[in-house]
Amino acid sequence: MKHFIISLSVFLLLSCSGESEPVSVQIDEAIQLDQSSESDRLNQWFAEKNEERLAFSPIELAALGRKEFYDQLDQFNDEAVEEQLNWHAGTIEEMENNFSYEALDFESKTSWDVWKYLYQRSLDIHAFSDHNYIFEQMDGMHSFFPVFMANYHRVDTIKDMEDYIARLGEIGRALNQELDNAKANAELGVRAPRFAYQMVIEESRKLIAGVPFNAVENDSPLWSDSQAKINALFEAGEIDEGEAELLRGEVESALLVSVQPAYADLIAWLSQDLENTDAQPQGVWALPNGVNYYQQLLSYYTTTDLTAEEIHQIGLDEVERIRGEMEDIKDEVEFDGDMLEFFQFVSSDEQFFYPNTAEGRQDYLDATNVYYDFIKTLLPQYFGILPKADLVVKRVEAFREQDGAPAHYFASSPDGSIPGVYYVHMSDMGANPTTQLESVAYHEGLPGHHMQIAISLELTSVPEFRRQTSYNAYVEGWGLYAEKLAWEMGAYEDPYKNIGRLSNEMWRAVRLVVDTGMHAMGWSEEEAINYFAAHTITPIESIVAEIRRYLVIPGQATSYKIGMLKILELRERAREALVDDFDIRDFHDVVLGGGALPLDILERRVNNYIEQNLQI
Repeated sequence: MKHFIISLSVFLLLSCSGESEPVSVQIDEAIQLDQSSESDRLNQWFAEKNEERLAFSPIELAALGRKEFYDQLDQFNDEAVEEQLNWHAGTIEEMENNFSYEALDFESKTSWDVWKYLYQRSLDIHAFSDHNYIFEQMDGMHSFFPVFMANYHRVDTIKDMEDYIARLGEIGRALNQELDNAKANAELGVRAPRFAYQMVIEESRKLIAGVPFNAVENDSPLWSDSQAKINALFEAGEIDEGEAELLRGEVESALLVSVQPAYADLIAWLSQDLENTDAQPQGVWALPNGVNYYQQLLSYYTTTDLTAEEIHQIGLDEVERIRGEMEDIKDEVEFDGDMLEFFQFVSSDEQFFYPNTAEGRQDYLDATNVYYDFIKTLLPQYFGILPKADLVVKRVEAFREQDGAPAHYFASSPDGSIPGVYYVHMSDMGANPTTQLESVAYHEGLPGHHMQIAISLELTSVPEFRRQTSYNAYVEGWGLYAEKLAWEMGAYEDPYKNIGRLSNEMWRAVRLVVDTGMHAMGWSEEEAINYFAAHTITPIESIVAEIRRYLVIPGQATSYKIGMLKILELRERAREALVDDFDIRDFHDVVLGGGALPLDILERRVNNYIEQNLQI
């Protein structure tokens, strides 16, 4: 990036000033020195402020592979949020008083703008914090804490295990804070739908079932994880048997004294409040000030100012376009029937499913790894920057596994010591058709989320805070773009696999229609399910799980297609402008090399890349 800036500066001075080359270079070097000096100062300031930012979140620190505040969890109350917002506002005032925006280079101006954007985004969405569904089946803290402890609290020493035990003790406090938030929102009439309450109750019961909570043979999830970590310490010679026994006793005490009562209180309140929930769920339009809340959510997730009506129409247009491509493949495979019959065939014929057995599940995971091995060989042809962190494929843990729920990705650590994880729900293999196996794997892993997120975390060319922030439209837009990119790279040789890819793209286009339909236009859950079923080959179990996901996380599902369309638009713009000089590797490096960005700032980044290359 710096090379392009220097080249552009020299070219402009030579062509516009008429001065001799030595003078132009000297002038440019002076400008560049000033920019470098101010940018270096700002980047150092960002490094200091980011350390202050991270101190607010022991969870984020652990996810980054760091062990500061390793015995703590975040605070989940309004006071903590207000404190961080006030701190962020103060940093912006400090930045504007101590640095000159005009004296910065392009990358540092981007960092400046992103720092301010992050504050405004947080401030805007915090205004609707009393509209949140605190506990729901997708990403409530009741299920996050055990996953976090298992995946991100790494235990290498006895001190790490002691911190682990202290963190178990923190779960009770943190869960109770979230319960207080849920109660406060419920008093204002803000409750998740009844199905979400029921699923959270079931998940919570599973978490406090088994050893040491009751006398059964099966271990509870947190007990199982803690014992594995203690055993690993013992086998590594870090502790002796006496110390291991002492640690086991401390784990048991933390689980019984802190964890069990908090989950019991959560279950009790949800069970008591259940009768106040909507058995027939409604979109957030029905909440107090729900229309404005939904518009803010759309802004938050898409990083655009698109209205619900505009997004709805984009969805309708994309559904029509993709339907035409699917018709072409139906004709290619010479299917004798209409599209609805074709959908039914592809979504039900046994040739498109692995058996609902242990062997079938393993075959699914093995096939996924084969596709990853294939795509890895092609990555250098399409990317200059490649991730260092490994990627593993896992079945979702039993306590949070749901029939038909979507696959998802957990990020690697910046140093690569913790690999990225592609998680698959496999309790019902009928919800995992082989037609979609490839596209989902490419979306969640390579060249999708793992490629983008691992590269972002591993970057050294931008301030650390930019490597650690995320925007749904960018991240999920890249994931969906990666599904199409894999096709351009030569994947999906089987036309039925390509139907799976198009079905997944259709799935994201349908999301634009049904999410806005339910939350802005009064659609019922049944109407949304019926629309989804009429336009995709997705199994009905997965459709129901998807619609229920959209109901509890309003707006999030719109980010995928909006982000993908923007990336494709920018790629086409670069291709048309640069013609023979366009290199897909350079384009991807520009998109990924700045970390996750709001879409308007990403567009500015690509425009800058185009302008620089036109001047070379």
